[in-house]
Amino acid sequence: MVKKIIFLTAAVSLLIVTSCKKEKDDTNFNGAPYNPTPYSITIPAHFPQPIIPASNATTVEGVKLGRMLYYDPLLHPTNSMSCSSCHFQEFGFCTPTNEVMPHVNLIYSNNFLWNGMISGTLEDAMRFEVNDFFQADMSKFQNHPDYPRLFFEAFGSSTPTAENAAKALAQFFRTMISSDSKFDKFLRHQTVLTMEEAIGFNMFFTEKADCFHCHSIPLTSDYQLHNIGLDSVFNGVNVGHYANSGNPADLGKFRTPSLKNVALQSAFMHDNRFSTLEEVVEFYNSGVKHSPSLDPIMTKPGKENGLGLTAYDKYCLVQFLNTMTDTVFLNNPALSSPF
Repeated sequence: MVKKIIFLTAAVSLLIVTSCKKEKDDTNFNGAPYNPTPYSITIPAHFPQPIIPASNATTVEGVKLGRMLYYDPLLHPTNSMSCSSCHFQEFGFCTPTNEVMPHVNLIYSNNFLWNGMISGTLEDAMRFEVNDFFQADMSKFQNHPDYPRLFFEAFGSSTPTAENAAKALAQFFRTMISSDSKFDKFLRHQTVLTMEEAIGFNMFFTEKADCFHCHSIPLTSDYQLHNIGLDSVFNGVNVGHYANSGNPADLGKFRTPSLKNVALQSAFMHDNRFSTLEEVVEFYNSGVKHSPSLDPIMTKPGKENGLGLTAYDKYCLVQFLNTMTDTVFLNNPALSSPF
């Protein structure tokens, strides 16, 4: 009987110690309490208000962690690449010679990747990046001298997890807002366009060039999926969203990219088929191919055989696209590497 009492007392003591230890892990790290600082994302006055999930409120600590994860090759199985290996800030967070989707204003997106394979929130997109693209081994972060503390400060747990890594990346992505191009300043009545830029603007946002239905003000993307007529026969990567849905109506559909900093690129469309903005404009002018899944926007009455733009029209359109370059965004130190 005495042995049973001793055993029971020891078990209760162990339970109490374990409980206290768990509480300690959840409330402080090396004596420092879990006390995240709310982060206020600055939304430009001419931008819509974004929806941020209550389950992942933005904090200073979360953004800091996400920024570090973005630039740290530790996410990769062989520590050989990071998000920043393909998304360079000086080129608008994309690769100029290989048309990866730019990381810009994704706080407003609900479709991700060229073919819209991921739909939902930024958290959903980042779960894909951490778990499927990088196949991250989170034990490497557990054994790191800094990351357990950083994860605790951001999420109240010193155990780095893929879920919290995805949440941190999503928080950092929500701060990647481009709103200071000449185009943005024009919308805010802070500058004027040249004659050629103004002509290009008027064509872009009227039926003459008809760009605005997909590349809408002020974000220059509706973040939706469209078949813009790149092909009439679909195979390989060119099947677009059909690869995800299996619906023939989705053949050739790709997500509308943002046009912010588009003039810095030398590869366009999902397969890099164009190398200059002039080629892109000429495609819309005379190269659209018909198919059953072609977006109705591309075949409006009077445009069945193209836009009919003159050489000067096309020149002005490119001049307007050059106003999308945002040097403030390209040089924002808060978005640069922390290492």
